This record gives sequence, structure tokens and C-alpha cells, in this order.
Amino acid sequence: MMVARWRIDARFGHKQTVIESLKKWHSAIGTQVGWTKDKVRITTGSVGAPESAVEVDVTIKDLAELNTSWEKLGTIAAHKEWSKEIEPYVVSGSPRWEVLRIVD
Repeated sequence: MMVARWRIDARFGHKQTVIESLKKWHSAIGTQVGWTKDKVRITTGSVGAPESAVEVDVTIKDLAELNTSWEKLGTIAAHKEWSKEIEPYVVSGSPRWEVLRIVD
């Protein structure tokens, strides 16, 4: 098992807007690529992490599953539109993916 983590920094004063937008994205778009509620967690910076940090952790089986999800995302028009809508609230250049292995 793995965790695919998407990390972004919210612009000052817009963290809650980003969080709410991610929640709506998940219910409308994320579920279309198989990212069910039990596989997704949203976290935000608190102590020892930038307060602007907003992260989405997705539990996946392997990199092939992640690749399939990303390919599906590329075909969803609502995802492209959402990306444009959230852009003003995100620090430019901050979005990044990290993939971690789960150790049992």
C-alpha cells in the first residue's frame, strides 16, 4: 500500500476556501476516479508545518493505480474547470505530489 500526497499552500487568508473547495472536489470529482471517502484524508499545517499547507492523502495500492486515476482525471472537464477556479487561492508553484510507502 502507498499514500499519494498532494500538497499545496493556500494564499494568506484563503485556507478555509481551499479546504472547502477540496471537499467539494472530492465529492464531485474524486469519487469518479475511485478515491472514495475511506481512501482520502485532508490535513492542514498546525505545529511544525506551515499554517498555509493543505494536504490531501490518498491511499492507493500501487503506482499503477495512481497512474490510472491521473489518466481519468485528465478526461474530466469538471476537474479542469475546478483547477482554474481554485488557482487564485493557491500560492503559485506550491502544488506537488509525494508518494510514500506504507510500512506495516
